[in-house]
Amino acid sequence: MSLNLEDIAKLAGVSRSTVSRVINDRSDVSESTRKKVMRIIDEHNFRPNLAARTLVTQRSKVIGTLLPQSPTALSSLYFPNLLEGIGDTTHQRDYATLLWWGQSGEEEQRFTKRILQKNQLMEGLIIAAHTLDNSLIQRIFETKIPFVMVERPAIFNDQINYVTVDKVAGAKTPVEHLINLGRRRIGHITGILVNVDGMDRLTGYRNALERHNLPMDPDLIVEGHFNQKFGYLGMKQLLKQGVDAVFAGNDDSAVGALQALREARVRIPADVALVGFDDVTSALDFAPQLTTIHQPIRQKGALATALLLDLIEGKVKSPQHILLPTHLVIRQSCGA
Repeated sequence: MSLNLEDIAKLAGVSRSTVSRVINDRSDVSESTRKKVMRIIDEHNFRPNLAARTLVTQRSKVIGTLLPQSPTALSSLYFPNLLEGIGDTTHQRDYATLLWWGQSGEEEQRFTKRILQKNQLMEGLIIAAHTLDNSLIQRIFETKIPFVMVERPAIFNDQINYVTVDKVAGAKTPVEHLINLGRRRIGHITGILVNVDGMDRLTGYRNALERHNLPMDPDLIVEGHFNQKFGYLGMKQLLKQGVDAVFAGNDDSAVGALQALREARVRIPADVALVGFDDVTSALDFAPQLTTIHQPIRQKGALATALLLDLIEGKVKSPQHILLPTHLVIRQSCGA
C-alpha cells in the first residue's frame, strides 16, 4: 500500500504542510521535526509525486541533456565520460536528468517542439553538441529557458552560456608537433563539418600548416564523423595519397585509423605517425599508445552542469563563458 502526505503526517505526528516543507527542504522547520519526518519517510520508502511537488513548488529539480543524433554516441569514447561528469554534479546537488537524442531533417521541428513542451518539467538544458544550421539553439534562446552548451556556440556567441576548450589551438598543437618531427604530408580526418567542433579542429590543422609554410593539399583532408567507421575509411583514403602522418579529429577516429593501418601492414609510427584529440581513458590501451590532445571531458560535463544549476538557482547571471585548458600527451604513435 502506497502512502501519501497525509499518511506520513499522521505517522510523524505533524501537519501535512510540515511534511511538505520538509520534502521541499524549506528552512522554516526545526531540525528535530525534520529528522522525525525524514525517519518516517525512510522507514516507509516514501517517494513524493514529482508532478504534485512541481505544481506546489514550481521546482522539478530536473534538467535535460541533449546528445547528438548518432547510433554510436553512447558507444563513443567521448560522451560516456561527459555524462559521468554531468551525473556527478546532478547527484551531488540532488537533481535528476532527462536524456534527449538530437534529430535532423524533417524530424527536427517535431523534436524541437517536444523539447519546448517539456520546459515545465525541465528547469534547464545541457546541450552537448549541435550543428551550424540547427534552429533549436535559437528557439531555446528565445524561450529564456536556462541552458549551457558544452562547446562554443555558432550563434549568439556572446549571449550564450558555455563551457569548452580552445579547439583551434588544441588542434594546431599536435600538427605542429608532427611537423617538428619532420613529417610533411600530414593528413586530417575531420569531424562533422556542420559541427563547430569539426570546423575548429580543421582550422587548427590549417593554421599549423600555414605557420610552417606547408601547402594545404585538399586531397589530404577527409571528412569524417567523429567515429571509428569514418576514421577507418578516412585512413584508407589517405594511404592512397602517400601521407606520412595523420591528425585524427578525435580518439574514436584514431581507433578506426589504427585498424586501417594494421590491415595495410603499415608501420606505426615509422611509416605513418598518428595523433588524436580527447585523451579518453582508454587511450593507453591502444597499440601503439596514442599521442593525443588531452581535454578534461568529465570536468567539462561537471562544470557545465554546475553552471546550469547555478543559473537556475539564481547564483550567477548570464552569460558565463568557461574555457578549459588542453595539452599534448606524447606517446608511441607519433614517433617522438
